[in-house]
Amino acid sequence: MFDLDLWREIFQSINKNRTRSLLSGFTVAFAILLFAILFGIANGLKNTFKEAFGDDATNVIFINSGTTTQASKGLQAGRKIQFKNEDFNYIKDEFAEKVEFITGRIYRNVNASYRNEKNSYSVRAVHPDHQFLEKTIVEEGRYINQNDLQNRSKVVVIGRLVEEDLFSKTTALGKYINLSGIPYKVVGVFSDDGDDNEERMIYMPISTAQQVYGNNDYIDQINLSYNSKLNYDQALSFGNDLTRELKKRFSVAPSDQRAIRIFNMAEGSKNVDMMTFSLTVIILVIGFGTLVAGVVGISNIMIFIVKERTKEIGIRKALGASPRNIVSIILIESILITAIAGYVGLLIGVGVLELAGPSLEVYFIKDPGVSNSLVFGATVTLIIAGAIAGYVPAKKASQIKPIVALRND
Repeated sequence: MFDLDLWREIFQSINKNRTRSLLSGFTVAFAILLFAILFGIANGLKNTFKEAFGDDATNVIFINSGTTTQASKGLQAGRKIQFKNEDFNYIKDEFAEKVEFITGRIYRNVNASYRNEKNSYSVRAVHPDHQFLEKTIVEEGRYINQNDLQNRSKVVVIGRLVEEDLFSKTTALGKYINLSGIPYKVVGVFSDDGDDNEERMIYMPISTAQQVYGNNDYIDQINLSYNSKLNYDQALSFGNDLTRELKKRFSVAPSDQRAIRIFNMAEGSKNVDMMTFSLTVIILVIGFGTLVAGVVGISNIMIFIVKERTKEIGIRKALGASPRNIVSIILIESILITAIAGYVGLLIGVGVLELAGPSLEVYFIKDPGVSNSLVFGATVTLIIAGAIAGYVPAKKASQIKPIVALRND
């Protein structure tokens, strides 16, 4: 295998038959090139789906209240549904086994100021579990906790961009920020993988907001994440059960779609998974077809190569070369050409994806790329296929008697 004369002879053979070698290499390189581009595009589409849902948990159910459109149980249409703390506790206790995290939300807009800096921001009053539903990353300090809820503490957690706006010359942690005339202590600074609007948000305990903004127990929205052990069908069934029970609780007609609106991410996640699975299957079929075409091309070329070198094989046998030696020369040459061509095809494929990547975002293909291990596996498959394709005719030719091989036209 590491015989210097053997390798010199192989390179001389490749140099002597450049057209044949280029044809063999082109077949492999083109197959790997298409394989890399196809899987790169598929991964780009998956990245787009992942980014669309990346800044929130994917197993979330959003529960919104509205206005009834139908009369029910003696109650007229046009009745406004208002969630309260008792409704939050009902969901939390009644569906405890199926609920992973749960939070209420109250929305307010405030004018915030610190010393001479002022700006307007949105406030979300929430429960501690909100951190896990929103995938909030606490960069400094802490998030809202249970003690804050019980004590109705005037504390806030502000976004990274809020800190940049109001605290450009100092750090926000531990300082007091004025929100529409009421001072709140900053106990944490967070970042979010969503857009900039998410990092211009201010969080406070929901109990504090209920006391400050109306002295009531109203909740604007209830969000929860279902148990991650539930499959999509079970999660959708849970969402339907939740809708049915809440409609009973508020005496809403079963067919009324606007009084209580529930959006279950399980439905979207299921559709996305089905789409990505279908896409993966399609790409695999196309990629497999490309590899098969490459294997067929290599097989045809190897058969031609062996047939072309029959006289050469006869001379080698006449000079005392063993069948094993003859087969190994042809196989090593085939493997060398395939490996180099496969690597070149991989480099070109990755280069095309890198160059075309930014322009593909308009087609919802983000950061297209392919793992080296996958393409390496495809290249090895082609090499093995090429070796097998070349071995059979080479083995057959090596068994021909020298006088017969020398007479071959």
